[in-house]
Amino acid sequence: MPRQLGELEDAVMTRVWQWNRPVTVREVLEDLQQERSIAYTTVMTVMDNLHQKGWVRREVDGRAYRYTAVSTRAAYSAALMNEAWSQSDNPAAALVAFFGMMSAEQHDALRDAMRIVLPTLPEGAVPAVGEAVGEAAGEAAREDAEAADDAEPDAGR
Repeated sequence: MPRQLGELEDAVMTRVWQWNRPVTVREVLEDLQQERSIAYTTVMTVMDNLHQKGWVRREVDGRAYRYTAVSTRAAYSAALMNEAWSQSDNPAAALVAFFGMMSAEQHDALRDAMRIVLPTLPEGAVPAVGEAVGEAAGEAAREDAEAADDAEPDAGR
């Protein structure tokens, strides 16, 4: 699974993703220099590192390389979320906590995504996130209680 991009790697990849075309080190450098002082060799090294890590592919164009993203920012974000979720010892509780942190706009986006992923569900079958969180919280609490009941009692009791 991918690790989170560093701050400069993210700044470079943001441009590659936004521009959605092959880019040169010089183009990225000039855009980054609008925000910070940075050397050509630094950007070149970061882009080479991103190539070595598999985030971009490159093709020779004269004396320079042109870099293209291997996947989308959405795919990168999804992989990070999946990695974080898979590290949880209680995935249902992690999802409940995650849903609880979401804004109204994020709730709407989740509902829209569920309609795309599960298109055969009848209208109204995808509950509002608040309803789903409440149901999931109850289920997670029941699972935690069952796990506690199944655990061996402490020797000190």
